[in-house]
Amino acid sequence: MNYFFDTYALQEIAQASGSYLPYATNTGVVTTKLNLMELYYGYVSKGEPETAEKLFEKFSQFCVKIGDDTLKEAMWEKVRLRKILKKSNVSYVDCIGYVVARKLKVKFLTGDSEFEGLDNVEFVK
Repeated sequence: MNYFFDTYALQEIAQASGSYLPYATNTGVVTTKLNLMELYYGYVSKGEPETAEKLFEKFSQFCVKIGDDTLKEAMWEKVRLRKILKKSNVSYVDCIGYVVARKLKVKFLTGDSEFEGLDNVEFVK
């Protein structure tokens, strides 16, 4: 089965988190360069540039391109989610990933609480 791995999911896979181990093998990975950017930044900011480089290289092969129509749709989705979730500050990158997942007909894999209970989400904490 294929999943869109948001940054949260990529981070959990990188750390070999127990709850994400079932997704570490025999799972098709889809993500974007924007998610890799967030992952890379996280490791660089923690003083782990070698890990940042290694993970960026490892996950780059799974990146899909983001078209203008997807970017526009994601901004409409951000507006919709903010209205539904009231207090949520869903990131631009997460909204783009959520829309990409929907367009590709794959589940959006995340542990971000903003997405818990939403359609087309595989929520794993």
